Amino acid sequence: MKVAIYSRVIDYDQKGEVQQLFDELAKENMELVIYEPFYETIRSSFRFPDRISIFRDSNDLTSAIDFLISLGGDGTLLDTVTLVRNKNIPILGINFGRLGFLASIGRTELTTAVQSLVKRTIVIDKRSLIHLDANKPLFGEVPYGLNEFAIHKTDTSPMIKIHTYLNGEFLNTYWADGLIVATPTGSTGYSLSCSGPVVFPESASFVITPVAPHNLNVRPIVVGDDNIISFEVEGRTDHFICALDSRKEIVDKKVQLAVQREAFTLSLVRLNENNFLQTLRNKLSWGLDTRN
Repeated sequence: MKVAIYSRVIDYDQKGEVQQLFDELAKENMELVIYEPFYETIRSSFRFPDRISIFRDSNDLTSAIDFLISLGGDGTLLDTVTLVRNKNIPILGINFGRLGFLASIGRTELTTAVQSLVKRTIVIDKRSLIHLDANKPLFGEVPYGLNEFAIHKTDTSPMIKIHTYLNGEFLNTYWADGLIVATPTGSTGYSLSCSGPVVFPESASFVITPVAPHNLNVRPIVVGDDNIISFEVEGRTDHFICALDSRKEIVDKKVQLAVQREAFTLSLVRLNENNFLQTLRNKLSWGLDTRN
């Protein structure tokens, strides 16, 4: 089995768990392909399996790779979207971060996770992506995201007006600091922090959530992901910010933008017992009375 490893950085107090992961993978005689900047950071501090190589970018990830393991939080896992792209390599997220909606496998489950990969006793969830179209090139070869597309005012500018359309029909003008269009996966991210609803991953929808709207009667709405959502932006400044997950670009307000569901999906690995309801209960402390 051939497994790719991606991470940004590992804290000193996480060294033991990372070494345990490498040892478990070596025990199963797996071949590792490690992200080069990460490998250069840790090479002097860890023992590695005999069979390792490095990868630098998406072009180095071939169909020979069975899984990609993301070590970090949800932000780290979102990085892997730009690496895996449409290659359909299943991603297993091990949570070395904080909340971990996407990287939902805990550090205490390393042995179980490796054994599940070996025995293929895993579940692979297909997650939809959001694709951005614009009349000028944006976000290079990766104009899509797993969590959300967002429009923001620049840091010091007044609020902006975002004229929003569904399949060409006018929906609303949002007077706000910004607007989020989240996938079901992204409904538990930025959109949730702006009072958007939690949407189940298989619901085939987009959540449109305003950021600090000026009109109090404006609320998040859910639409089917078969819609094309387009935007025209007005403001006192000539530029605004476009974001796909954690990536952003400064955009001229004359740029035409539209989002729709991406043609391919992302594969996320979970252990059999880790379903979406369990993740919600664990991460949001549902069903717990903190007074006791």
